[in-house]
Amino acid sequence: MHATLAILFMLATTLHSQAFVAPTLEPPKTYACHPTRHPPTIDGKLDDPAWLLAPWTTDFVDIEGPAKPLPRLRTRVKILYDSTNLYIAAELEEPDVKATLTQHDSIIFHDNDFELFLKPPLADPGYFEFEINALDTGWDLFLNKPYREHGHADNSWAIPGLQSAVSVQGTLNQSTDTDRGWTVELAIPWKAFTTRLPTTGPTPGSDWRINFSRVEWTPGKPMEDNWVWSPQGVVNMHVPDRWGHLYLLLD
Repeated sequence: MHATLAILFMLATTLHSQAFVAPTLEPPKTYACHPTRHPPTIDGKLDDPAWLLAPWTTDFVDIEGPAKPLPRLRTRVKILYDSTNLYIAAELEEPDVKATLTQHDSIIFHDNDFELFLKPPLADPGYFEFEINALDTGWDLFLNKPYREHGHADNSWAIPGLQSAVSVQGTLNQSTDTDRGWTVELAIPWKAFTTRLPTTGPTPGSDWRINFSRVEWTPGKPMEDNWVWSPQGVVNMHVPDRWGHLYLLLD
């Protein structure tokens, strides 16, 4: 009897301790997305007047949230939309820009990369993922539901009409100098999502779930850093409930 009580006490103490040290996350972040009548030119340079209308997101943080140190390199994003496309601009600080993968649908996060996760405002559990490296090599896929719910990735999905471009502020794959970083520009047609889910395109006031991730490898370290816009609380981007909210504003 005493042994049983002791075990129960130890279990209760352990659970309490785990609950106490678990990271406390704020609600998922939000981004108010402005429409644009003058879409940006997709060249990776982010110098189009249209981008002046779009605020930067907050800087990326560790995927697990405030319990972890802040990223050593800055990452932030801007978003715009019109009746045709969703536009994404990303700025990644990086003193030594590197990339090796050139084959479409490679496992892009084996390089340093930028990643987009997007879920339409539907009850359907499916969602979309896109990854890109500094060579403008992309990987696009559709997931019918999260992996933890036994979801499957469909690599046959290719974003129809995608425009992507990367600009390197420095010299790619040359470690003898110091770079400033690299920027990404994307235009994703709304109709691209209808090939897998019954989306209706951009509706002002609608709430899409969205998140962004950056994988950063450090030479000599076996594990990558994972930096995100809206923290997940765990090292797993495939938890859509933790993604941010993308609100499409009226014109």
